[in-house]
Amino acid sequence: MGDVLLRMEGIDKSFPGVRALDHAKFELNAGEVHALVGENGAGKSTLMKILAGIYAKDAGAIIYQGQEVDIPNPRAAQHLGISMIHQELNLMNHLTLAQNVFIGREPRGKVRFMLDEKKINAQTQELFESMHLRLDPRTKAVDLSVAKQQMVEIAKALSFNSQVLIMDEPTAALTDTEIEELFRLIRQFRDKGVGIVYISHRLEELKQISDRITVMRDGKYVDTADAATVTIDRIISMMVGRTIFESSPEVPEHPSEEIVLEARGLNRGAAIKDVSFTLKKGEILGFAGLMGAGRTEVARALFGADPLDSGEIYINGVRADISSPRDAVRYGIGYLSEDRKRYGLALGLDVESNIALASFPQFIGFLGVVNDGKTEVVAERYVDALAIKTPSIGQRVRNLSGGNQQKVVIGKWLTADTEVLIFDEPTRGIDVGAKSEIYKLLNELAQQGKSIIMISSELPEILRMSHRIVVMCEGRVTGELTAAEATQEGIMRLATQRSVMVATADNGLAEAAASEPSVE
Repeated sequence: MGDVLLRMEGIDKSFPGVRALDHAKFELNAGEVHALVGENGAGKSTLMKILAGIYAKDAGAIIYQGQEVDIPNPRAAQHLGISMIHQELNLMNHLTLAQNVFIGREPRGKVRFMLDEKKINAQTQELFESMHLRLDPRTKAVDLSVAKQQMVEIAKALSFNSQVLIMDEPTAALTDTEIEELFRLIRQFRDKGVGIVYISHRLEELKQISDRITVMRDGKYVDTADAATVTIDRIISMMVGRTIFESSPEVPEHPSEEIVLEARGLNRGAAIKDVSFTLKKGEILGFAGLMGAGRTEVARALFGADPLDSGEIYINGVRADISSPRDAVRYGIGYLSEDRKRYGLALGLDVESNIALASFPQFIGFLGVVNDGKTEVVAERYVDALAIKTPSIGQRVRNLSGGNQQKVVIGKWLTADTEVLIFDEPTRGIDVGAKSEIYKLLNELAQQGKSIIMISSELPEILRMSHRIVVMCEGRVTGELTAAEATQEGIMRLATQRSVMVATADNGLAEAAASEPSVE
């Protein structure tokens, strides 16, 4: 670990109605990976956006390479050698990888308005080779997986000869294999003297990749600890200021035997293959599997977002004709997408409008005018019931933390009086404290008789919250486990085999055929 590369001291930042940073501080050494953690709304991303020139600080100082600097915009940050890779990737899908890496800095040919494509491809290829990336610079960004797009974002940052690399939730959408590849790159940069700021909610990763860990809470600096010696329990305690028993099971009371939803023989191309299952009243039904197993595709089909090739869906014993999300809502089904910002919220609208979004017909009065009084009453009720942290129901949703945005989506579907709620990765990008609140909320909904399908890639979460667990692999259901018999090993065994499970009269599910485990 090298000398101090960067210090941020006494940083203040306020937004309308919110004090995001209160005399915050942070220090980064050359050649270290320094993790920055805290609950949603703790101020960690805001602090780093100030360093990256996206926000202007209200007070405080930034000392970089021994001198105080002003960073008025992202270009100034990049000029200094400070780059930030955001959680939401910023590649332009219609451009090639080379064009994305050098956008705005493209080498020109003999004619000034013509790009030198040969040179830009050669420079990008050289950069990829230095990172041991097997990518063709001429490939369009749209043709890459999320993991490979992430690598291109890193290459773009390094093309500025960055000395400080800020990574905001870099592993949120990656598989274990892809995470290992990312960690290899991070260690490579660290060994070359680059200072890396690593923001993540996955606390188990921090022990693997970081040298030091700084904790923030309520916009303030709490403490910095050595990653090799600090315990995860200690990190959580510093983050939330209270004890959270994250590993304790929270499976709610036994559900009713009444079947609310039944799927029979659902098929859709190669993504969904003969999928059947039941959902009971007051039940949390977990869906487990590796990336690409088909879980989200099943959820979208149930919600009418994607058409089925064949199969039947029954709601309370009656066959449902669901060909659009509007139909699904009419049958009492709500879907909370894994990408809440893209599919679940209108970020530019306020909390009140978002909560009423799926139910506007019930708020329309005389002459087709929305009854603002009614929407206000409903919004206030769910802000209170769900403990949504917001200055007011007039606050724009984009200004809320991830956990509170998730609660707004839940409020939207509760307003629509849905009986079946499909949660797709409900705690992705949410801190440990907000996770605990979401778990508590799911339990309360189940106890009220709501039926919940919960898709999660986190096995501890699936085990903690589910009455039953349906496991999928390559579009098929490969097994069903009760909460009592489920283990991480048992789930992974089913998630990595192509076994076809079919219903039988006596025992529910029996294995019809099997093959060698698939390689993911």
